[in-house]
Amino acid sequence: MKPADIQASGRYPIYQSVSGWNAMLPPRTPQTTLPQSTTFDTIVIGAGYTGLAAARRLAELDPDNSVLVIDAAPIGESSAGRNSGFLITLPHNTKLGGHTSPLEVARKQIRMYDEGIDWLKHLVQSNDIDCGWNPVGKFHAAATDDGITNLKATLQQYREWGVPYTELDSSTLSKRLGTRYYRYGYHSEHNVFVQPARLIRGLADSLPQNARLLECEPVLALKGNGPFEVKTARATFRAARIIVANNGFAKALGLLRDRLFSIYTYAAITPRLPASELQKLGEEPEWGVIPANRLGTTVRRTLDGRLMLRSAYSYESEQPMVKTTAMLTESFKRRYPDMASHSFEYVWGGTTALTRNGATFFGEVRPGIYASVGCNGAGVLKGSIYGKLLAEMVMGSQSQLLSDVLSLDRPTWLPPEPFRGIGVLTAIKYQARKAGLER
Repeated sequence: MKPADIQASGRYPIYQSVSGWNAMLPPRTPQTTLPQSTTFDTIVIGAGYTGLAAARRLAELDPDNSVLVIDAAPIGESSAGRNSGFLITLPHNTKLGGHTSPLEVARKQIRMYDEGIDWLKHLVQSNDIDCGWNPVGKFHAAATDDGITNLKATLQQYREWGVPYTELDSSTLSKRLGTRYYRYGYHSEHNVFVQPARLIRGLADSLPQNARLLECEPVLALKGNGPFEVKTARATFRAARIIVANNGFAKALGLLRDRLFSIYTYAAITPRLPASELQKLGEEPEWGVIPANRLGTTVRRTLDGRLMLRSAYSYESEQPMVKTTAMLTESFKRRYPDMASHSFEYVWGGTTALTRNGATFFGEVRPGIYASVGCNGAGVLKGSIYGKLLAEMVMGSQSQLLSDVLSLDRPTWLPPEPFRGIGVLTAIKYQARKAGLER
């Protein structure tokens, strides 16, 4: 069965265009040779940040444990290589603790993210992963009254958490970002920039020897009650336990269908800009702006002299690239009207999985099957630490961080189609109108 044959089943995304981050890198040969053995101790479905972290930690904790990691795409072309490359170490949803106060939930999440960033930094350094690791923080900026209100409410949370920040007026933002589009903002140190395709490639290619990677091999079915059968396009593998880390596409395996839905979001990046154009982008060599509304436009200036923009959502399927290009071009023009060109070298889409209440499913789905899915747009750092902790849970380890993540709420119920789709599309349209000039 060819990958195109199962596109309609929604088992994994078939993107209209390549990831710009991945396309800018030297070619990499995917690991597609089937392993000689079809039996493993653990099979991990999904080779994004969560899946690779889980596989790595399992292999570290038990060097005799054989691990197979399967992904439908080549490394760098899946969702993990399509994000904006922000590793943000602060929570964006603190209402996940039931009767626990939002402040305590925030403290738990900050502890987890601090652990995650330290672990990722160690992996990057110890494996010589050249991913442009740059801990310069990030900006949050607003172009509207509602946006300013949102940012000031966030800063109130920062004060409660004890997180430092620097408020910025329009004039200061203009000097630092090269645009007078934003009226108010702040800068926080709690972010590291990476080239996401370089990072995920490096993590995949440095797995321990007892963790085997198989790319371009879509999983078609998951069967059994232990041992389990994992049917792919070319083989059937068996394992005593399964870790599911394919985010919203866990639904295609019959898991958490009433808890998850998939969203596509879109990005574009310019060619390398000449010095005369880079001067129009402010005085700093690399920066990023998080919008004041979730459906606003993220902007990032990269260290190699490009400008990236990311915006918009579509439900469960990718919108036409013509529409995406026009929308992102307009966002570019509004912010930087004096650029000589507003053309992009690459335009692409990527998926993420959302839940109704913003919670991630983490833990045992049923005996022998574990999952961490529903990242809610915070996949790189959150996925990495959740994958590590899930592996430790599987191996019977205990820690305060594991107790913290297990104490958080799980995803709430979603209505079936067509009501689910109607609700999500209505919410997207409402939030897009509310975002206004933040888009």
